[in-house]
Amino acid sequence: MVGQLVFRGFIVGILAGLLAFGWARTFGEPAVNVAINFESAQDAAKAAAAVAAGKPRPAEDPVIFSRTVQSGIGLLTGMVVAGAGLGCLFAVLFAFANGRMGKLGPGPTSILIAFFGLMSVYVVPMLKYPANPPSVGEPATIKYRTGLYFLMMAISIAATLGALRLRRSLVPRYGAWNGSLLALGAYLVVIAAAYVGLPGINEVPRAFPAVTLWNFRVASFGIQIVLWGTLGIVFGYVGARTAQTARL
Repeated sequence: MVGQLVFRGFIVGILAGLLAFGWARTFGEPAVNVAINFESAQDAAKAAAAVAAGKPRPAEDPVIFSRTVQSGIGLLTGMVVAGAGLGCLFAVLFAFANGRMGKLGPGPTSILIAFFGLMSVYVVPMLKYPANPPSVGEPATIKYRTGLYFLMMAISIAATLGALRLRRSLVPRYGAWNGSLLALGAYLVVIAAAYVGLPGINEVPRAFPAVTLWNFRVASFGIQIVLWGTLGIVFGYVGARTAQTARL
């Protein structure tokens, strides 16, 4: 049964990736184009200033893939691969959680997994280190910024799993409501400590359009909602059908 769930999770993940591609292409790419044009204008101004000062013109970075490829087949491939991988992982989590979450059936269980996944993998890390379009951030600090983001993600996922485990141990003693509140409180303490302890990053150029930055971050958030929402809703149906077939 687990093998069937993983295969179907793979298919549902591809569907989620295709829908996320449509969202990114429609709402994300316009902001990316504006950001790239801003970056090009900044580079041109720096080059002109260097020439005027008698300095050699800065070397331009080689273009490996054109914008047409990046925003088309490249974006599609990335979204589908990410969706397929996420779908397989989602199926494994569903196989473990289904039937172990009280009276919740496959549908609500799937949606709850999607909610926890969206919050722990994206929303909580994003609130500390929000997504930025091209030209935002210093190239020299990209590894540092990426490392901090994944560290925040790891803390968020570990805190979520720890809170769920803590709730399970508290419910028999304090009841479902009080046990949930205590576990939530412990989770918030860990996340707050991470927010305060990890360094902040603010490398947005002053002249960068605020509307473009906002639109890009909203589009990025929308991509994640489409991915996790599709997995939660569609896999809830698929998981229920798989479980029903296994009982026959």
